[in-house]
Amino acid sequence: MLQGKFADAAMRAACSQDSPPADDEGVIRIPVRMVAQIRRACDAAEAAGPQL
Repeated sequence: MLQGKFADAAMRAACSQDSPPADDEGVIRIPVRMVAQIRRACDAAEAAGPQL
C-alpha cells in the first residue's frame, strides 16, 4: 500500500490520459522524501523474485 496526498483534478486528468485508474483506485502524490524508500522496496521485491 502507498500513502500520500490526493492529487488535484488537473493531476488526476493528466494521469488518466496515460493510465486511467480503475473504479476502485485513486491518484495520489507521493512525497519526494519517500522516493528512496519506495525504490529500495521495489528493488528488494524484484531481488526476491517469485518468493513473494
